[in-house]
Amino acid sequence: MINLSTSPKWHQPGFYGPVTATLDWCEANYQFSYYIAEVANSFSNLFTIALAICGVVAAASQSLPTRYVAGYMGIALVGFGSFAFHATLLLEAQLADELPMIYVGSMSLWFLFDDRPGYGVKSSRTYRNPVYHQIVFASIVFTTVARVTYLLKWSDRTSDIPDKVISTIGKLFSSGAAMFALGFLIWNLDNIFCDTLTSWKVAVGWPRAFLLEGT
Repeated sequence: MINLSTSPKWHQPGFYGPVTATLDWCEANYQFSYYIAEVANSFSNLFTIALAICGVVAAASQSLPTRYVAGYMGIALVGFGSFAFHATLLLEAQLADELPMIYVGSMSLWFLFDDRPGYGVKSSRTYRNPVYHQIVFASIVFTTVARVTYLLKWSDRTSDIPDKVISTIGKLFSSGAAMFALGFLIWNLDNIFCDTLTSWKVAVGWPRAFLLEGT
């Protein structure tokens, strides 16, 4: 297990027992609840779930193909899985977080490469190194960025897309990519400077210390 915090005195015993996940983040465990290991990391996923629900409603109201509804439902599944992971820090819950990320990312990437007419959807061994998940997910993200850029700029179908639509897609995708990059930066800063951030949290106290939670 990779433990990103070297301040064990802030880690309390909890309802789910010892940490079995391959990652234990910088946030103190069971600090505020006997039943929630990482409060900030858990409840921040409610925002992701809410956005996914809004997406499902919007896609359904516009009568978009089922693939869009399925995609937003997949994002909601990631949110629920991430909540379970950070609330329990169990390996099973970690898989409920990370596997849907790979599944949803792969599905979205497959949609981008499916340029045939229509928009329908056709119908082990445990490897406990978290770096594997990070590399696979990063590969999906970079491939998705490259594919979207190609479709908007150089694809044979680019000329069929109205300029206004291309502009809207470009703005949405750029803002989403920027938010993702910012989140990735904060995530790494949180991991690298965990000890310093932990001392700051103790100094300012809670609930203000929640503003220093980065993962």
